[in-house]
Amino acid sequence: MYKAPVEDIAFTLKHVAGLKDALDSGIFGDLGEDLVDAILNEAGRFATEEVAPLAEIGDRQGSRLIDGEVKTPDGWAKLYQEWIAGGWNSLTGPEEFGGQGLPVLLNVAALEMWNSGATAFALCPTLTMGAVEALSAHGSPELQNAYLPKLVSGEWTGTMNLTEPHAGSDVGALKSRAERRDDGTYRIFGQKIFITWGEHDATDNIIHLVLARLPDAPAGTRGISLFLVPKFLVNADGSLGARNDVFVHSLEHKMGIHGSPTCTMIYGDGKFGDEKGAIGWLIGEENKGLNCMFTMMNNARLTVGMQGVAIAEAATQKAIAFAKERTQGKAPGWTGSGMSPIIEHPDVIRMLLTMKALTQGARAISYSCAHAIDMSHQGSGDTRHWQERAALLTPIAKSFATDAGVDVASLGIQVHGGMGFIEETGAARFLRDARIAPIYEGTNGIQAIDLVTRKLLLSNGEHVKGFIAELSAIADAVRGSNLASFGETAARLDAAIADLTEATDWLMKAQADGRIAEALSGATPYQRLFGLVLTSGYLAKGGLAKTGDGAEEGRIALCRFAAENLLSETAALKDRTVNGAASLAAARAILA
Repeated sequence: MYKAPVEDIAFTLKHVAGLKDALDSGIFGDLGEDLVDAILNEAGRFATEEVAPLAEIGDRQGSRLIDGEVKTPDGWAKLYQEWIAGGWNSLTGPEEFGGQGLPVLLNVAALEMWNSGATAFALCPTLTMGAVEALSAHGSPELQNAYLPKLVSGEWTGTMNLTEPHAGSDVGALKSRAERRDDGTYRIFGQKIFITWGEHDATDNIIHLVLARLPDAPAGTRGISLFLVPKFLVNADGSLGARNDVFVHSLEHKMGIHGSPTCTMIYGDGKFGDEKGAIGWLIGEENKGLNCMFTMMNNARLTVGMQGVAIAEAATQKAIAFAKERTQGKAPGWTGSGMSPIIEHPDVIRMLLTMKALTQGARAISYSCAHAIDMSHQGSGDTRHWQERAALLTPIAKSFATDAGVDVASLGIQVHGGMGFIEETGAARFLRDARIAPIYEGTNGIQAIDLVTRKLLLSNGEHVKGFIAELSAIADAVRGSNLASFGETAARLDAAIADLTEATDWLMKAQADGRIAEALSGATPYQRLFGLVLTSGYLAKGGLAKTGDGAEEGRIALCRFAAENLLSETAALKDRTVNGAASLAAARAILA
């Protein structure tokens, strides 16, 4: 059974991501370590004792569509009400609408624990938080006053409606349409697919954020508008009114996240109301909807990255527990009676340490991204620096962490052997749940395109160069520590940073020369290269931290393992980045 790793989370927040320095500087006002620790401990308790026990029934039973209504797994609606009663939905919500205004970093840490407990459950509030952010940034005062208080509290949930059968990653191809009405509202028509928690029984209203096109809109992404479409219309006094003309047509039968209802939604079919068309209100300006939606999507990319971290953590815990109990053969040096626990076998040790290193690396990357977001909101003189750091880290946090979730969950099955392939052990669920994360909220390939063509070029490439210099300083600090327990960490990290530097320079020059296809051919290996270097750098930063908590030796040991066992991959990734385009182009014809 999952147990929230509160100590590891708190350490990474404070000593790797940078929260302790921020708290000490007073940048977050009265927020102090005592309150941070109290929040983390209670979140850990709730995730461990309340959320995790309902994960199995969520997977086995799933959400069901019965007589046009979605019924979530037994106990989930009650769990959600208990969750919002604890104030968890409002952690980062705007204070003027009932939120607590706490740092994004704290919320991301809590999201890790909810997702480790039951990813399918955690998806519901994840989308609501994104809707709050989009409406706070772009909604009119009237819409904010009418909807934000109950979205912030979690009394109502939110969704994001982009995808259509013919418009996936290319949202500019969407066909859903909006028609103006004289009263300032719009009528929305169309079909949306893959809508997470688009219909459910956990709350009495659901607020859909829907992309649609006006009749006179320009073609492509420049002609998309964003609309707020509630399941139930809201009266002037805040009470619920008539049912809006939107309904769930069907639920997808998925590989994983069974408890999360993934809906096909129909807008404007005439099923409800006196006139066809779901009633919606414009968010932001006409034809500027994609800009508004990207506020929500950027939030979602980081939180999806946390799903990868969370599943990796849960899978690692289960694999270690199994390896301690399962006995097979006799490991080298085993002196006990009978067979040895498989955790004594070198190959199993290798798998488990790889799982732990990837999990902790992905956690550190994601938390550092959240910290950069927080710092960018503080309005200090280095706002631009933190905005660019958050922008640079977001595609890496999303991609590296979700890839790690899949890799670690797969290794977890391998540790279990044949029993991992049997559903009853629960190891397979982690892989099934993890596999969607590299796909949605922008595939990891799209994240790589964003990283290479946009984020590397921030400040004409100076920001990424400065970031790499920070990583080199960490390697120097490891060398300067003179701790034998770090082994070859400094030298291995130096070599990996050199690989990253060469690949970065090559990609920027390729784009400057107009060789875009060549740059894009190397984007995905480059993204992993960056993630591995960050993993080793952040593990080293954690190993250097002097906390007196008794865990320093273990952190250094994990850092050394990652440097001496995982970082050698960076040389191959650099080669694929720099030299892979020609063979890719030459072999393209065989796919005809």
